[in-house]
Amino acid sequence: MLNMPERITRIKIGKDKDAAFNNLESLYEKEKHLISQSFFFEGANGKAVLLVHGWTAVPYELRRLGTYLNENGYAVSGPILKGHATVPEDLENVRWEDWLASVEEAYNELAQKYDQVHIIGTSIGAVLAMMVAREKKGVTSLTLMAMPYRLRMEKFLFFVLRMIAPFKKYAKKAYPPSFGFSESITRRTAYRRYPIASVLEVFHLVRHAREKLSEVTQPSFIMQSEIDNIIDRKSAEEIYARIGSKIKKKKHIKRAYHTFISDIRNEHVFEDILKFIEEN
Repeated sequence: MLNMPERITRIKIGKDKDAAFNNLESLYEKEKHLISQSFFFEGANGKAVLLVHGWTAVPYELRRLGTYLNENGYAVSGPILKGHATVPEDLENVRWEDWLASVEEAYNELAQKYDQVHIIGTSIGAVLAMMVAREKKGVTSLTLMAMPYRLRMEKFLFFVLRMIAPFKKYAKKAYPPSFGFSESITRRTAYRRYPIASVLEVFHLVRHAREKLSEVTQPSFIMQSEIDNIIDRKSAEEIYARIGSKIKKKKHIKRAYHTFISDIRNEHVFEDILKFIEEN
């Protein structure tokens, strides 16, 4: 499953970074051939990082973070969750356990080669990262970005979706304004519609995962946007309070969409993540 090492574009954090990374259109045109691909970057320090993308999204939403971590010595793997990076129809009949198996497979491959494997996930990818860490005590650290402890209006939406599922197979995404930007990288690359049965799997996964938080013991970095339209706004606080980790850190990101890590304005987060995994 690990791909051949790739040649990567250097990312500079700060005012002097490549101008292409200041403009979403330029970045998209420059790298659109990479959007539906998994990736693996060989490292230099003998340590690895597994990056887990979100539901309906693609590994590309984490690729720039992966590039940054690779430039700092880490081997980086960005696998594709089952049913993703193709067409929405491929999500039909896929259970949350299948997504978990995708992450476990990628982790096992890294663990065979590297003594340290850190896992970083965003949104549902963070839930899956947490679930793998619960089972695989060899995971070195966790970074959980935009992880839902509870989805917003969870009970109501679950009830409504269950009621309409027998009559309506698909739904379309509707996005709120993104602080002056019409689209983020994730919005540009994710599925625009999804099977209703698949979003019900998301609800089942979130419910199952929050019951297991106390069983996670690895150092954990919990990050959430201050204004998140997808998950309950107290999710970070709930996760921080309930996770079994003795070493844990929490941070809120200002003026950011739910999947803030893919927003080209939030590269400062890269440094926070690197610092945490190097400290743990």
